[in-house]
Amino acid sequence: MTNHRAIALVFATHGAVAGSLSTRIPWLQDHFALTPGMLGLVLLCQPIGAFIGMPMAGRLAYRIGGRRATRILIALWCVLVLAPVVAPGPAWLFGAFLLLGAAAGTSDVVMNAHAVVLERRLGRSIIAGLHGLWSVGSLAAGGLGVLAAHLGIDARLHLAAVAVLLLGLSTVAGRGLLADEPAAAGEPAPRRFALPTRAIAAIGLVGFCGTFAEGASANWAAVYVTQVAAAAPAAAAATYTVFMLFMAGTRLLGDRIVGRFGAVGVVRAGGVVAAVGGVLVVAGRTTWVCAAGFALIGIGVAVSAPLAYAAAGRTGSSPGEGVAGVTTITYLSSLIAPAVIGGAADVLSYPAAFALIIVVVLLMGVLAGALRPAPAREPCPS
Repeated sequence: MTNHRAIALVFATHGAVAGSLSTRIPWLQDHFALTPGMLGLVLLCQPIGAFIGMPMAGRLAYRIGGRRATRILIALWCVLVLAPVVAPGPAWLFGAFLLLGAAAGTSDVVMNAHAVVLERRLGRSIIAGLHGLWSVGSLAAGGLGVLAAHLGIDARLHLAAVAVLLLGLSTVAGRGLLADEPAAAGEPAPRRFALPTRAIAAIGLVGFCGTFAEGASANWAAVYVTQVAAAAPAAAAATYTVFMLFMAGTRLLGDRIVGRFGAVGVVRAGGVVAAVGGVLVVAGRTTWVCAAGFALIGIGVAVSAPLAYAAAGRTGSSPGEGVAGVTTITYLSSLIAPAVIGGAADVLSYPAAFALIIVVVLLMGVLAGALRPAPAREPCPS
């Protein structure tokens, strides 16, 4: 297995774990008799766990090697998918989701850092396609999860099978990962708890904007067309699926586009495309006009976060530290976006709330210059 195929399988596996778990959240709520408020608090523990774990991921990769860290953390992520469904009681769910978040976040950081190193070795963009495969893995596993729930298969049995299968795939993928390069003499270790530098923060803002539009659309697309366009449940679900499919498809093709037009140009054009999509969503009053708008948003923001990870990996003192900084920022965006849109829709209206997305994606295009590689430093005269 080539290094590229190995890391691609890691990304698909990571997405499959996330997609599998998301489909069994209703089972968790029923099994543990959780109120909506309690379920919300339980689910909030996952991003909290990620925030705690992600800034330390670069240090871990430095200590044990990026290849080994990726293998261990993706395996842990596969196994911990079982933690919530085997919890002895509701109180244990908080700890289970904290552990899940830490495993998800740290594995996310190290696998993206590994991808940046491989991308540099290959001399071409690969990270957009890898994120496309993450989306494919998530969609495929989510579809199987929906089928399992429809057939009445117990979530513990379903996720146990998923854990075994994906652990096997991650083990196979781990053997083909790129070997670590020897550390340069005198190279400082990443900080124990790395907060973003000014340069990383500027790159992170680009990822923040793209992830904000992505998170808001993914969480609210179905609700939006139901409330604004009076869509039937099937059409509402189809709108979400259209958004996800167009975003995944764009990511799969993204590396070729980036290779031709460059990261800055692609993100700037993506901001315009996503803004046009936002206008269709806000102005449209039929399901299919809104669905077309969400498709354009998906196309426009698809590669912004992956390209931000790649730029941060090149800019930080180490790939792991740079990616950790940007990942922390994008996780924050995905956490607050649904709440911001929901609050704005409650106070104003759904179209007014989604007008905010137009502003955000245009800002993404304006800030895209932060993704431009820094010029090589001239050697100091002796």
